[in-house]
Amino acid sequence: MSTDDLAVRLAALIRDVPDYPKPGVVFKDIAPMLADGPGFAALVDHIAARARVLGATKVVGLEARGFILAAPAAYAAGAGFVPVRKEGKLPGACLSQAYDLEYGSAVIEVQCDAFVPGERVLVVDDVLATGGTVEASLDLVRRAGAELAGVLVLMELGFLGGRERLAPHLGDAPLEAVIQV
Repeated sequence: MSTDDLAVRLAALIRDVPDYPKPGVVFKDIAPMLADGPGFAALVDHIAARARVLGATKVVGLEARGFILAAPAAYAAGAGFVPVRKEGKLPGACLSQAYDLEYGSAVIEVQCDAFVPGERVLVVDDVLATGGTVEASLDLVRRAGAELAGVLVLMELGFLGGRERLAPHLGDAPLEAVIQV
């Protein structure tokens, strides 16, 4: 299935929820897509194929919906899965990275021993909005000694400028979105 065909198929399975979590926001609910076995499988297969092509030895999933996409794709690609979580959720020694949100700031973490120096990492998330979380995860991956193989998101909300924000952090690594909004 072509990426364009996959985008059309998956976009039809994503529900818009107006005024959630606050008035004026249109939330992109991926639960119907996840509940559709063939659609979910097609997305996981696509992510796994990209991980293999990019030579990723680890697939990072960003909390929380990125976990749902990245873990099965890592398995299908024969790669390891690494969660990047909110501060205080991972045991042991962790690297932390603060980043700004629309109304404040947050911190994400990865375990210090999650990567072997030089490993190639594909970062996966469900939505690229302003790019803050992905930007912070790229900093963590590099600080841990890994190399960025690429970033893949299910959906990019282009009007929020995340791609532009991430451009200086990608180097030669691709940023791919299955669906562009």
